Amino acid sequence: MAKGTLQINLLGTSFSIQADEDSLYLEKLLSHYRKTVEELIRSTELKEPLKIAILAGIMITDELAKERQNIPDTDTLMVNAELSEAEKIVLQLTKKIDQVL
Repeated sequence: MAKGTLQINLLGTSFSIQADEDSLYLEKLLSHYRKTVEELIRSTELKEPLKIAILAGIMITDELAKERQNIPDTDTLMVNAELSEAEKIVLQLTKKIDQVL
């Protein structure tokens, strides 16, 4: 995978990073982080860059955790499929019993 580079200018600091991700993807990540930081600056009285950075990280981690809760795990999907199959079998058996009676 090609390495991407990103120039970061945020919260009074400036530096470049290089990562094993596409530069466009890195720009999207930075854009999302920047929006979160700007929202914090507008909605709070915080002035210290370190506190703002930490809270922005917590807010984005919260978003990730909530998204993960919305994704059913593989075990849940398998159980639901098995229940669906069991329901079909029960309906077929009920139909056969009704025909016999």
